[in-house]
Amino acid sequence: MRPIQMVDLKAQYEKIKEEVNAAVLEVLDSAAFINGKPVQAFSEQLAAYLHVKHVIPCANGTDALQIAMMALDLQPGDEVITPSFTYIATTEVVALLRLKPVFVEVDPKTFCMDVEALKKAITPKTKAIVPVHLYGHAANMEAIMAVAQEHNLFVIEDNAQAIGGAFTFSDGTTKKNGTIGHIGCTSFFPSKNLGGYGDGGAIFTNDDTLAEKLRMIANHGQKVRYYHEVVGCNSRLDTIQAAILQIKLRELDNYINARRSAADYYDKVFANHPKITTPYRAPYSHHVFHQYTLILEGVDRDALHQHLAAKQIPSMIYYPVPGHRQNMFASFGLTQVEMPITDWLTERVISLPMHTELTEEQLQYITTQVLEFVNR
Repeated sequence: MRPIQMVDLKAQYEKIKEEVNAAVLEVLDSAAFINGKPVQAFSEQLAAYLHVKHVIPCANGTDALQIAMMALDLQPGDEVITPSFTYIATTEVVALLRLKPVFVEVDPKTFCMDVEALKKAITPKTKAIVPVHLYGHAANMEAIMAVAQEHNLFVIEDNAQAIGGAFTFSDGTTKKNGTIGHIGCTSFFPSKNLGGYGDGGAIFTNDDTLAEKLRMIANHGQKVRYYHEVVGCNSRLDTIQAAILQIKLRELDNYINARRSAADYYDKVFANHPKITTPYRAPYSHHVFHQYTLILEGVDRDALHQHLAAKQIPSMIYYPVPGHRQNMFASFGLTQVEMPITDWLTERVISLPMHTELTEEQLQYITTQVLEFVNR
């Protein structure tokens, strides 16, 4: 049996090796390392895949969030509502721009922003909402957009973990995650469902005016070289990464199907176990399983993590310290916020290996070892 990886990027690369190598060599031969033709081509192809008007590539997912907030002209002290149960990048950029992060609870089934908690958190200073499509499951965007419209708020979707997934509205229409809010952001970090071989990110919007501003901010605030109209930054997707992502974009739906197949296997084995709650799949969300995350009850989660490691099975805890417990937010007075659901989840979640190359033999071994420990 091939050694089990949390994300087996090498095995995935082996299947597209010839295409990737040829694409990288073509970039090297062209010497167009910045803003080469693959960057624009990839942007157009991703826009077509997502059915969104504009894709603005950038250097990473964190930059994507920062540039999005800069483009909305948010001012120091403006409040931005986001879940605490997410990776720190989501709220880090809020503080970096001297905005005020306002943490809200998540739904304990979907791990995504709780809409009722969102409603209660809105104040006259609230200017934006940043829902996170965590682990590959969509936040309840229909309800979130309704709240945003009622209060005239911006919505920035953090879609770093759910690219390729889709949301189904109550009228039966569907939209890709990241294309529903005013702006969507994603990351092409190697472990993502659509990952490069280095850092990368992108911003999505259907608003022409916003798109123009996003492009300027990502390029030193300029439309015409050396004429800087707004304060910007330097955030570019390298040509080599764009060339690789073009190839992987063609495989994205196959990658998603492979992840969902592995999730189906896990679901079946763990079904109805009294101590294990498998990932929920809301009817509105086409889950793309960036992570496969269990909730354990009556199980020593950290001991299971150690047990699996001893059996050469990686596992991860996403995330052991939520945003409202992080020291970086102490100056905002947020470390004293009471968030019982988020705290409850951080003590009980564990993520199992999830990637496109998992074999049935590996899945059988992983699930056997999990049950061996849990059933003690």
